[in-house]
Amino acid sequence: MRSLLRRTGKEGSLANNGSGSSLFGFALSLPPLLLVLGFVGIPILIGFTFSLGFTKGPNRVIAIIGQQIHPKTHWWGTFAAYSDVFHDSRFVGDLVLTLAVTAISTVLVIVIALAIALHQRLVGGRTASVLATLSIVPLFVPVVISAWAIHTFYGGDGFMRSFFANIGINFPTLTSTSTAIVIGSVWTSLPFSILMISSGVQAVPDALIESAKDCGASTLKVISTVVVPLAQTPIIIAGSFTAIGIMGSFTIPLFLGPNQPTMLGVEISNFFGSYNRPQQSLVMAFIVFLAASGIAVLYIWSNVKSAKENGRI
Repeated sequence: MRSLLRRTGKEGSLANNGSGSSLFGFALSLPPLLLVLGFVGIPILIGFTFSLGFTKGPNRVIAIIGQQIHPKTHWWGTFAAYSDVFHDSRFVGDLVLTLAVTAISTVLVIVIALAIALHQRLVGGRTASVLATLSIVPLFVPVVISAWAIHTFYGGDGFMRSFFANIGINFPTLTSTSTAIVIGSVWTSLPFSILMISSGVQAVPDALIESAKDCGASTLKVISTVVVPLAQTPIIIAGSFTAIGIMGSFTIPLFLGPNQPTMLGVEISNFFGSYNRPQQSLVMAFIVFLAASGIAVLYIWSNVKSAKENGRI
């Protein structure tokens, strides 16, 4: 009986220690959570209510200054500002361009980063080292400098047209086109993806690769059945961050893209500043936020899957 009481007391003490540790951990994480809530969460909530027509309180001043403001007509608000945006022909073109540039640029970034990482892992040598080194150079170049350099390089009087004109070839002007946005997006997004994917590819055990080769697997088979599946999580993370960054980009589309259609990052700025239509700009911002949230779901799923495979969940 005494041993049972002693054991019960120890278990209760361990339970109390466990709950105390949980509370202590929660207390440590509370300051950054409150910081994010105060500086990010609350402004997002205020902006969302303004898009629904809540023009009082913290939205009163901007509702007075802005044009084409739709006050709420029901207790929950109104979708009049959303109707304005979706019936605007410019928005449809901007949305299509944003999604297309995001998809194409992300695929190109992942393919190039994966090719360099695989070459460095499976082949190695001086060429692989040079490629890996050159690929992270954009990481140390400010985006605005890169955008302006690409603008002048592919412009009407830039290097490419001047060079090919000397040999009788009329090289197209890529500046102020969606192609230029893709080039700039790939240039600025490539370093992070290469660092992330290379780390995942390098983490694949040599024993698994050598075993697959000993069983007669070709290089392509080794890549598709061993290396890529084991590096799946870093690849998805790199793709998610790349897509979200490109979708909300501003500098690259502003310097390199056409005036119309343009990407939503630039159009949101135009509606807020040039057109003085803050309510409609917030509607566009929440549409971009919704699309980015869909990409974030893929990132969260990848992390949860990786945690389960490693036994952390």
